[in-house]
Amino acid sequence: MGAFTRPLPVPAVLRPTSTEGGVDRYEIRQTVGSQEFLPDTPTEIWGYDGTFPGPTIEARRGRPVVVTHRNELSVPTVVHLHGGVVPPEMDGYPVDYLAPAADPALAAHARHGVAGMAVGSRDYTYANDQAAATLWYHDHRMEFTGPQVYMGLAGFYLVRDDVEDTLPLPGGERDIPLMIADRQVDEDGSLFYPWADPTRRTPGVTVEYHHSGMLASTITVNGVAWPFLEVDAALYRLRLLNAANAHVCQLELDPPPPGGNGFVQIGSDVGLLPTPVAYDTFVISPGERYDVLVDFSRYRPGARVVLRNSISEGDAGYVMRFDVTRRAADDAHIPAALTAAPPPPPRTEGSADRRFSFFIGPEGVRGPAMTNGQTFDPTRIDATPVLGSTEIWDFTADPIHPVHLHGAHFRILERNGRPPQPHDGGWKDTVFVPTGAMRLAVTFTGHRGRYVFHCHNLEHEDAGMMANLEIQ
Repeated sequence: MGAFTRPLPVPAVLRPTSTEGGVDRYEIRQTVGSQEFLPDTPTEIWGYDGTFPGPTIEARRGRPVVVTHRNELSVPTVVHLHGGVVPPEMDGYPVDYLAPAADPALAAHARHGVAGMAVGSRDYTYANDQAAATLWYHDHRMEFTGPQVYMGLAGFYLVRDDVEDTLPLPGGERDIPLMIADRQVDEDGSLFYPWADPTRRTPGVTVEYHHSGMLASTITVNGVAWPFLEVDAALYRLRLLNAANAHVCQLELDPPPPGGNGFVQIGSDVGLLPTPVAYDTFVISPGERYDVLVDFSRYRPGARVVLRNSISEGDAGYVMRFDVTRRAADDAHIPAALTAAPPPPPRTEGSADRRFSFFIGPEGVRGPAMTNGQTFDPTRIDATPVLGSTEIWDFTADPIHPVHLHGAHFRILERNGRPPQPHDGGWKDTVFVPTGAMRLAVTFTGHRGRYVFHCHNLEHEDAGMMANLEIQ
């Protein structure tokens, strides 16, 4: 396995090319790169600026950002700012292609999109009119999101604000983004992906992966398999992102600190919680983010603390290791309160405004992946909420699906008719729906227009488990 032999890399923060006029401008090349997921094993990837993860963008609430993406790959791409409050033409609708060259067939398909097709480059404008949060940007090409994210098209996008700045939270080298993603590297160093079509022209995966999605046993963090990080005996902020195609993780610290409650959650997908919540383990599904504090001063210097994935066996049961090196000065601490509590939803009982079921079919059969019995059609509108409204949505899943909403944020009201779990608090954009039912209060406060919602098991999404919502 070769675990814990290489240090954790932290993605570089991208520097703007211009800050004139109160706008931060960036340029990113989508290009082929080389990555050593495993030691001394170069692997070809597709990356933002040729790296995986791509460079981190740090934005400020209320200060606009313009990112010019240049496609230097051989395939069309789409960029989605996951969790961003953006107008529909900037959201990365699945057929709003950024093509490397003019293509009449793509242009015809893109007529069913929102922003249409661009050739060579596209500017994505983000107003950042939202609270501090850990967002991420990734590819969202229709029917090919799975392989293109798997090849490396993903990066962090951090929004900061004045509310967060007033809190005594860890900063600098003790504020660490962690992108967790599984990969399978073949003996020749290439990434294995189970294409149904070896020519890569027709989407879809082999029947063995159609039900589960792409699962691998090598767990990478920030692009390195099972890294280690030397930490002070101090308080750290870990921005945990599950960027895997399909791998659900249940994270825990081994050994836990004396007295337990090793994780103190301070934030969810799209912002801070009202108050911190402490626990020892939690489930994070593809697309979700957990903003947690870990107090390594509760361990003795010399301790080695493994971040484990207790839901998996073998190699996939290990994520990374923290090596506590020394005691150090620490001005950070866990605040009693973080941000104002959101208003209560308009109602929690009675019938839902909308119901959606997510179904992939039995294992061993490559059938359609459906939402309410239908596969995705860019011309069909499946929900028409009103801007400024809050609706109650019920989700059911068979078997399990992480579901992501574009154009809206939500709060979890119930799990199988029971109150939410401690880690369900705060505003979210992605929710893990196990077999059973989930009730959400979905708020539409951003922009009018057409967006999608879908399973964030990317193989399920590519197979058709996606639907349109048109905010009125």
